[in-house]
Amino acid sequence: MNTENDQLAEILQHRRTAEAGIVEVDAPTVKLVIFAIGDALFAFPGQNIAEILPLTTIHFVPGCPPSLEGVINVRGDITSVIRLGDLLDRSHEPSSRRAAILLGQARAQDNAMRSGLRVDRVEDVLDIVEESMRPPTDTLPERLRAVATGIFQHRDETVIALDLERLFQDYASTLHEHP
Repeated sequence: MNTENDQLAEILQHRRTAEAGIVEVDAPTVKLVIFAIGDALFAFPGQNIAEILPLTTIHFVPGCPPSLEGVINVRGDITSVIRLGDLLDRSHEPSSRRAAILLGQARAQDNAMRSGLRVDRVEDVLDIVEESMRPPTDTLPERLRAVATGIFQHRDETVIALDLERLFQDYASTLHEHP
């Protein structure tokens, strides 16, 4: 019996010293919505995504650019839906039940914009440590490099973080150039 008590005391003491070695680090984090277009993963800051909606009926609007898929009704509000792959030079997968619409909102000082962004699927919503984000590489295609803010790993895959405000600004400027 004494041997069992000694073993238990030893195990408990080992756990106490092991736990003492764990240090909580208060590193700054950023919330990201990770999504896929084709086989590539991207992310937007959570502050720019108001809502994640399942793919619904998108109503075609004549005369709009091809990247503007149409409009949807979101609780009585008419919201445009942009095919995000078109803006990033990426091909979308055929529509599936995993497809989603991210309600994106950017509040640039001179231009506030809100639109639905069609993606092939939402992978995750999580907080990552800001230090784990690396700068975008020069190997990214030019169009993507213009709106990328960083690159990080998620489940052994590379994710490209995007700047929604820059993406909306670039999109709006192309609309003004080509009416």
